[in-house]
Parts: sequence; C-alpha cells; structure tokens
Amino acid sequence: MKQRPLLAFTVCWIAGNAAGCLFSGVQLLLAWAGLLLLLAVYVVYGNLSWKYTVILMLSLSLAAVYWEWNEHRNLTVLPEVLGTRADALHEAPVRAEGVIVTPVERDGDRVDFTIRLTRISPRNEAGTAGIPAGDEPDQMNLKEKLAVQLKLLEEEEIAVAAAWQRGDRVVLDGELELPSAARNFGGFDYQRYLRSLRIHWLLKSKGVDSAVVTPPVQWNPSFILRWNDKARAVLGREMDRLFQPLHSGYMKGLVIGLQDDLDPETFRQFSQLGLTHILAISGMHVAVYVGVLLWIFRRCRMTRETMLTVTLLLVPVYVLLAGAGPSVIRAGLMSMIALLAARMGMLKDGLNLLATSALVMLVSDPYMLLSVSFQLSFLVTAGLMLYVPLAEPLLCRLPRWLRSAVSVTLVAQGVSFPLTIYYFNQFSLLSFAANLLLVPFITFMILPLGMAALLLAQIWGKGATLLAQLTEQLNGLTFHLVEWINGFPAALMIWRSPSLLWIGAYYLLLYALLYAARQQTWARLTPQYTEEETRPLHGDDLPAPPESRLDWRYSRTAILLLAVGLGSLLYTGYQPEQLSGAGAISYLDVGQGDSILITTPGGAHILVDGGGTVSFGEREAWRIRRSPFEVGAKTLVPLLKKRGIHRLDAVIITHADQDHAGGLQAVLEGIPVSALLFNGTLADREPYTKLMRTALHKNVRLYAVHQGLFLAPDNATELSFLWPEPRAEETATAGIPVLEDQNHDSVVFRLEMKGHSFLFTGDMDLEAEEEIVESGRRSGLHSGPVIDVLKAAHHGSKTSTGESWLAFWKPRAAVISAGVNNLYGHPNAEVLDRLEAGSSQVFRTDRQGEIQMKVKEEGIEVRCKLDPPPGQK
Repeated sequence: MKQRPLLAFTVCWIAGNAAGCLFSGVQLLLAWAGLLLLLAVYVVYGNLSWKYTVILMLSLSLAAVYWEWNEHRNLTVLPEVLGTRADALHEAPVRAEGVIVTPVERDGDRVDFTIRLTRISPRNEAGTAGIPAGDEPDQMNLKEKLAVQLKLLEEEEIAVAAAWQRGDRVVLDGELELPSAARNFGGFDYQRYLRSLRIHWLLKSKGVDSAVVTPPVQWNPSFILRWNDKARAVLGREMDRLFQPLHSGYMKGLVIGLQDDLDPETFRQFSQLGLTHILAISGMHVAVYVGVLLWIFRRCRMTRETMLTVTLLLVPVYVLLAGAGPSVIRAGLMSMIALLAARMGMLKDGLNLLATSALVMLVSDPYMLLSVSFQLSFLVTAGLMLYVPLAEPLLCRLPRWLRSAVSVTLVAQGVSFPLTIYYFNQFSLLSFAANLLLVPFITFMILPLGMAALLLAQIWGKGATLLAQLTEQLNGLTFHLVEWINGFPAALMIWRSPSLLWIGAYYLLLYALLYAARQQTWARLTPQYTEEETRPLHGDDLPAPPESRLDWRYSRTAILLLAVGLGSLLYTGYQPEQLSGAGAISYLDVGQGDSILITTPGGAHILVDGGGTVSFGEREAWRIRRSPFEVGAKTLVPLLKKRGIHRLDAVIITHADQDHAGGLQAVLEGIPVSALLFNGTLADREPYTKLMRTALHKNVRLYAVHQGLFLAPDNATELSFLWPEPRAEETATAGIPVLEDQNHDSVVFRLEMKGHSFLFTGDMDLEAEEEIVESGRRSGLHSGPVIDVLKAAHHGSKTSTGESWLAFWKPRAAVISAGVNNLYGHPNAEVLDRLEAGSSQVFRTDRQGEIQMKVKEEGIEVRCKLDPPPGQK
C-alpha cells in the first residue's frame, strides 16, 4: 500500500467505520487500540515514514469518531417534539406534514413512500389536530423522516395514489408505529434496517382521503428527481408495451433496474444459482453504457477530450435512470473518475479509483457500509483486481480468451462466497458453470438487444418489436437453462452464517493459496538458463520475475498446507451450530402460530409445526401483492438456513390448521426433509392438500402417529406420542379420513432429553386432555412424570390447559406461543392464573420473542430474544 496512499487511507477509514459500527464504549476503545497496534506493526514491517503513519492513524481515528458522531445524531426527536415517551407514541394518532422524498410505490392494496417531516401534531378522537393554532412549537427545522404505509380501500384509489410524486407536499393522518426489531435469534431486524436509513417510525394510514397531496409551486432540486422518476416510469411502460408480462418484468430489472414487476419465481431461480447480480444495475451495465457512448462519439469524429468530457457528463444520467443503488453509484463514480483521469492524464490505478469511490460514498453516508449491495459491489470489484492476476497464470493451458472468462468467473465466485453465505445462507455448486455460461450471454446478447429495442421504439416501432421478439426467444432459452440447472437439488448447499473472523481467515488463506500456486506455476514454466546459455528474445508469455523462482518442493508444501487450511476452514464453516453434546429446543416466534425446533444431542433436527399466515376470505385481484408476507418463506426458512440446518430429520405437523401447517410448504420447498409425521387425518383445504402433494413429490416419508408410538432420534432422546388415539381398524382400511375440526386430534407427545421432560400439545382441547389423563389413571398413574416445560395448548386459549391437566403433569414452566396484540386475546387470563397457581414459570413469545432452551444433564439454560426471562431454571 506504500505505492497507493489513497488506497491505504481508505482501508483505514473503512476499518475505523467498522470498529465504530461493531463496538461501543470500552470495547470501541480496545478495538481502536488494537487496530492502531496492527497498523504500527505494518508500519514497522513496511518501513513507512512517520508522516505517512500519522495520516493513516488519523484516518482510522477520524472514521471511528465520524461514525460515533453520526450515531449520536441518528436519534428520533418525535418524543421531545410531542412531549411524551417513545413507548407512548406507539399507535398514537397524529397528523404529519412533510415532503415526499422517495418514489411512491404500490404493491397490491399498499402504497409505500418516505416523507421528510416539517410538522407533526397529535390528533384527538374527533380526528383534528390536538394542539390549538398558535400553540404549536416551531417545527420548521424538523428533518426527521417517516416511512409511510398507506392501505388503499377502493380500487379507484389506485389512480389517485399513482399521481403522487417525489417532491410533493403532503398532510397525512395516521398512526405512528415503532418498526419491529428482530424477534428471533438471527432474524431480520427491520428496526435496525430503517435506522440505517435514518428512519425511526412508521406512519400507517388508510385510504387516500387521509392524505392531502399538493405539488411544489416553485422550482427546487427535487424537480430533477421528479423528472427522473417520470422518465423511469415511461421507460417501464415502454417495456410493458414491447414485451410480454413475464419478459417485461425481467427486462425492466435488467436494463433500467426496475425490479417491482420481476416474477418472484424467476428471481428465486436466479437467486439459487447466484445470478441475481445480473438483475442489479452494476459495473457491467455502466461499462456497456460508457462503451456504447464512446463508440458513437468516435464515429461522430469528436476529439478525444470532447468525447471523454461528454461521456463523463452523461454517466450521472444513467446512474439516475438506473435507480441510483449502491452498486450503480459505485460503478458510476469509478467510471467518472476514470474518465476524468483519462482526460487529465493522471490517476490510472484501478484500486485508487475504487478507493476514491468508496471514500466518497462513506463520507456522504457512513451507513452505506451496512448495505449488502455496497459490500458485495466493492468487495467483488477489489477481489477481481487483486485475485485475477494470481488466478490467470494457473489457467495458462487454456486459450487466452477462455482463460480470462474462467479466471474472472472463478474469482468473482470465490470472493463473493463468504458474503453470499453470510447473508443468504446458500451456495450452489453449479453457480460457477451458470455464471460462466449465462453472464456473457446476457451481457453481450440480451442486454444490448433490450437496450436497442427500448431506444428503437421511438423511431421505428416495427424494428423494436422484432428485436423484442428475438430477445424473448433468448430469454426463454435463459429461463429454460436456469430451471434445468436448478433441477439438481443436491448441488444446493445450505451454510450457516459465518463469523467475521472466519470471513477474514478465508480471504487471507485464499490469497495466500493463489499466490503460492502462481509462484509455483511461474517457477515451473519459466525456462532456467546457465550463464553461458543464450536467452531467447521472446520468452514465455508468463515470465516470472527473479524473486519468484522459489524451490518447487518448498512451494508445493506451502500449497498443500494452505489448501488443507482452507479446506478445514470450509468444513468447520459448513457444520451447523455446535451444542457440545447438549440438546436444544427453540420456541420460534412466528406470530400467531406455533413452530418449535428440536435439536438432539446427537445432531438430529426435528421441526414441530411451521406457523403460517392466516388469510380471511378471498381477496380482490387488485389487492393481491406481488410478494406477500408468508411466515414460512420470510421467517422460518431463513432462520433454519442461518443456523446451518442442511436437512430436517423429521417434521411433525400437530394438525392441519393454517397457523401450524401453513409455513411448512416453504420448508418442504426450501430444505430437504426426511420424514413427515402427522395425526393420520386430512383436511379439505387447498393449502394442506398442496403440502401433502409436495411431500409425496419430494419423496418425503409419511407417518401417521398415534398414542403408544415412540421415536428415538438418538440415545439421549425419546419422543413418546400420547395422542391422538389409534384409529379403528375399519376406519384405517377405508383410507385416510378427512377431518375439518382438527384441534381435538392434535398430535401430543412427551420429549425426554438428557433426563428432562418436555410436553408438546398442539391445539388440543379440554376433552382430549381429560381423555389422556383418564388413560393414565387407568394405567395406575395418579399423576404423570413431572414435566419440566409444557407448551401450553392453543396459544393459551381457555379451551385447553385445564386444572386437571396441570395437576396431572405439574409443569415447572410453560411456554405460550402467541402473536403480539393478536385478535383472539391469547393468552387467556384464566389460563395464566391457573399456571401461576401451579407455580409454573411462564414464557411468552409475544413478549419475549424466541425462547431457546439448552438442555444439559445438569439443567436447562434459557435465553430469550427480547425481554429477559422471568428467572433462570
């Protein structure tokens, strides 16, 4: 880095920012001291001057201070402005005035946009502002942003909301709401995400009548963004006219970065192969754009200086039209700096260009460091610059044109791999082949054809239509190939999210391995000559500098050791979370539903129920959202993958109700399952029928469980099923019965693990409880074995968890899975009183989020995601 001071300065700035992000207080001071110590070691080793050292230390220190300064300013002022506590503002009715600062987006019956507040006041029950005129505090400098979610009530309101634009002034009545924090360990933290955008509150409204929107009366800088939004909308409509719906959504994402209409299944297929970077406007698109402009200007016989200047001025236009995401901003900045450097004849180093772009973006917004797009964009670009020169010599036997493509693809895959598994927890072994084949095809065939069709549409409609039809044929080939490659499910590997230390070790080992392999290749391919021999004028096309001619055997040993180290690192990273011989039971927070993950001491994974999003009645077509929230796909599957669960040994469906079985459809589609255990009945409901068909299609073994059966996943674990009762022989031979009211026949089982007992009850009712108790008494039991933890049935409803049930089992603790502020009033107060009377410790997912219990022989360790548990067991 001695030859690249700008790069060294930026690396130190990023390190300081990262330290400020990850640590605070004393920990931040210790991290800062540690980074300074590492820098001092590097200074001594690199023989740097004291001035250079001081600049790097200042960069490191200023970046940490800058982050802390932004954190100190990134606070909500609404409690102070409205004169109340933050928790009292949750669901408080207010009237907000401000300016729309983001594009207005509609998905089904919901409209989303962000406003920058200029004034806010509480509303009374009559719906008017609660502060008399003239008594409001001065709020004109109020610059806080609110994320608005407005629900449309009638289809006619779509046209009204479609006319709203960025820069419009809006007066809006609604309710403030705190964004939800992560309620499961490792879950998505919506509150933290919005805070990185400097948004602390949601404002929820209903109907366009709750908003009064007026356009700006005089010109201001927001007009540029308004024109840009209109231009993107016009281009999107032109794409809709040229292409059929499936292809239109894909081409809008590919050419202009509009992904709102992208088919969810197409996105899933591309995501599974690591191809979603094609759908995000990035350096590839900007390079094509700049290359086309330079080619056109060259044909117009412009001078070199004029050509570079005009292209430089036109790059921001494309950045805006492409949506101005982190990746396209990075590519645009690098292109502009490179064009300016070419114009002035200076700053030709690619790493310096990248460093300048990163520094500009992080100074303008340090929270950009938390953006996945920013991280991937800069890391992959830097990786290509650093690792490709190491990888290319290893492929010297390939033709030059193929060598470049293979090395770039390999390096891009290798460099993006840690972040891919950290954020998305999956990686396909066929990703390299898919990228090698499809990225050039899409970049040099489909993307130019799509751009040409879009440009040609204004001057030659028939020609544009022909180009669009050709593009659709090529798209069809792409989709077919992607689907075929994804037809090998064994190639998709699930990885748990690695630690930052693991990621750092991976990059160091990968660089060292490639460096050692290159040195060996150079030593092997470079001809060795004696002093008396005459050297040829034209040597090998991969000459090695004298210092690289190391002993071959030494180099081979280093390569072997580094390869073993990297392989060991990958092996440990691929393993699920280690419990050191203990078991674990995680009562997941899936809202108003049940989902429990059991991990045995032997490493078996059993999922009991999967939650599910309950819908009430049929919805009108215009209300249906492109990607609606579904518990299984948006909460459960990501959590299982993040914990590195490669396969579920068993899934137990206690009964067919949607809030227990609905989320399992996504589980069966996303994670291999060995066996599915159910109560031996079916329900005449399309989601449940589809679930069973999916299980049969994926060759999942089905077992109807009943009272008296046992399951032993390992030597330390046993499941004994207590309910439902076995079916009569004549009923069993008639096929699987269809049962609409499933609660009474819920699967109930007792889990014995490491000497501790857990009881799982589904949604069983009081009648089923009485029958189990009576069955026990007929067997000579006046009470069952004491249960350590009872899962309260039916989310704490009064229809279960009766007195005789509690008296029989005497649970030391109970877990109630219920949604926050659910419509059913769960858990019932009488149930809570009965549990308290029995001295049972109560845990609730609606208050404490996910509840994890680590099961050891000496006891049960409990931790909760939100509020601390009422006591430790």
